[in-house]
Amino acid sequence: MAKSIFIALREGALEGELAPALTIKDSVASPFGFQVFDHVLCQLFSSILAGKSPSRGLIVVSFSRSPSFYLELLKSKGISVASSDKRIQILDCYNDPLGWKDQLVESGNFRAPSHEALISSVVTVFREVKHMDKLFNSIIELGRGLVGGGKIRFSIAIDSVDEMLRRASVSSVARLLSNLRSHDQISSIFWLLHSDLHKARVTAVLEYLSSMVASLEPSHQLANGQRGDLENFSLIEHNSKKGKFHVRFKKRNGRVRMMSEEVHIEQSGINFTPLSSEGAINQGLVPKVQFNLQLSEKERIDKANVVLPFEHQGNGKPLQIYDGRRSLVDSKHVDAVENVETNEDGGRGEIIYYRDSDDEMPDSDEDPDDDLDI
Repeated sequence: MAKSIFIALREGALEGELAPALTIKDSVASPFGFQVFDHVLCQLFSSILAGKSPSRGLIVVSFSRSPSFYLELLKSKGISVASSDKRIQILDCYNDPLGWKDQLVESGNFRAPSHEALISSVVTVFREVKHMDKLFNSIIELGRGLVGGGKIRFSIAIDSVDEMLRRASVSSVARLLSNLRSHDQISSIFWLLHSDLHKARVTAVLEYLSSMVASLEPSHQLANGQRGDLENFSLIEHNSKKGKFHVRFKKRNGRVRMMSEEVHIEQSGINFTPLSSEGAINQGLVPKVQFNLQLSEKERIDKANVVLPFEHQGNGKPLQIYDGRRSLVDSKHVDAVENVETNEDGGRGEIIYYRDSDDEMPDSDEDPDDDLDI
């Protein structure tokens, strides 16, 4: 299932369609969002470097972690940024979002560390973090400087939508993400969201903008939400090492597909495995109800034996069924009704309609407004 996410992000957008968008959603109960985000970022960037993706570059918008963290992350995966042929750029919204460092440098009270000078070629500092329109323009300009113009595409990774929502309204953040998805040069985009920091409507807006939603949940729920007894302490320890990984795919034809796996956090990294039998969940989209949605065998037989008013029975006898539109005074139709009532085949169901009176007006073959002078 995690492989399906990578394939969708790697293949990117088709001509004239919105870019695939992934929301990685976690919570305090299962705080593995950053590990999944890092895993997706490394997998996607490796595909870009190998030429297996139509995307020719990656823009990382860092709100929650420093750019040096991502450079060390890629280095730990055997990816050297220096030899990556300038395929990655980091928009730094973390180190100096309010411009304090610049003021200290100008006053002579601050000197940038030596390692910051080494990464300046791939890092661009952005300080207008409250203005989503300026952030959009900076991302697009950075991407074009990375891959050029025309139809050459690049991908985007945003490490925290939460920090954006702290500084801007939900509508402006949603507009930014929507504009990025619809841009001609965007191949794919994904972002991280801590769902328990926001109201349900905010989470719903971001999920609506996504073509894929990856939700992390704990393997075992705490009893009554309590954390005080030894059993729950054991569950907390268990949940700190693995959880459930549910992904909802919204297909291009409007259909929705659900998939689930187990995610294991290890020292070597993150692993995805099929759900165990005790952890398997029912993926049916039919809600639980208090009545039976299936017919029993007897109900199916009774349903099949019901003779519909305009259905030919095929028994060789003339079909005479009163349709409820003519008066019962007509003896011909009285006989027709009697013929139906005295049906020799007692095993069949019957539908007989009697008009309340001869004055009853038909409701299907006359215009109810016919008497109006229009």
